[in-house]
Amino acid sequence: MIQWWYGHNAVGFFLTAGFLGMMYYFIPKQAERPVFSYRLSIVHFWALIFTYMWAGPHHLHYTALPDWAQSLGMVFSLILLAPSWGGMINGIMTLSGAWHKLRNDPILKFLIVSLSFYGMSTFEGPMMSIKTVNSLSHYTDWTVGHVHSGALGWVGLVSMGSIYYLLPRLSGKKEMWSTRLIEWHFWVATIGIVLYIAAMWIAGVMQGLMWRAVNADGTLTYTFVESVKATFPYYVIRLAGGGLYLAGMLIMAYNTFKTVSGSQLVDTRIPAMTGAHA
Repeated sequence: MIQWWYGHNAVGFFLTAGFLGMMYYFIPKQAERPVFSYRLSIVHFWALIFTYMWAGPHHLHYTALPDWAQSLGMVFSLILLAPSWGGMINGIMTLSGAWHKLRNDPILKFLIVSLSFYGMSTFEGPMMSIKTVNSLSHYTDWTVGHVHSGALGWVGLVSMGSIYYLLPRLSGKKEMWSTRLIEWHFWVATIGIVLYIAAMWIAGVMQGLMWRAVNADGTLTYTFVESVKATFPYYVIRLAGGGLYLAGMLIMAYNTFKTVSGSQLVDTRIPAMTGAHA
């Protein structure tokens, strides 16, 4: 219980709260719009602070942890859906009146799509905390897919968008060396994430079903080795998705190097930036 109190607080306060601060700063900056609801952002913060620390026991369903503690973790995990989605909606609604900017602004795409992954993973987490769902998902690759939808999709994309916003300003440039490479990075990373987490979802559900399958006499239908063998194709897809995500980071590294080194701008796709030079 102590382990997961710390473990889930690492997710809540290291991989959520700080990145929500980035979201609340950089989306209004890039969209040139005020935060949709300042009051909601304050409620979002305090609701997360109060609720998140109680969610850890949902990792310990069907273990030696007392049943009341397991149920408490499940209840608070379900409550957590409300502030999480309130924050996601607050971020997305900040784009009200500026949705057209998504067509040509790849930095804004990073920031907004990261919110979509935040919403998806914060729905999936409370759902997986329900004991009947957890009886299937526990110890499977479904949990791996859930974690990486948050880590790669939410934390990764919002960080990339924030860095793309900051880098030119920190290095004394007006914009990144190539906005076309930012666009490429966005699509390569997004496709990589989708391949990665979809493969893990499918593999995880399959594992759970295979592990709980029993014959008429009560013996297990499949051995553990058979379940491992069945997941192999999905691990190949996972590898491909991770490779694409890594390729996107290499594109970002190259674009960063060219920006900081002061190379001439090679293309400009954001209309508001036309004519700018690195």
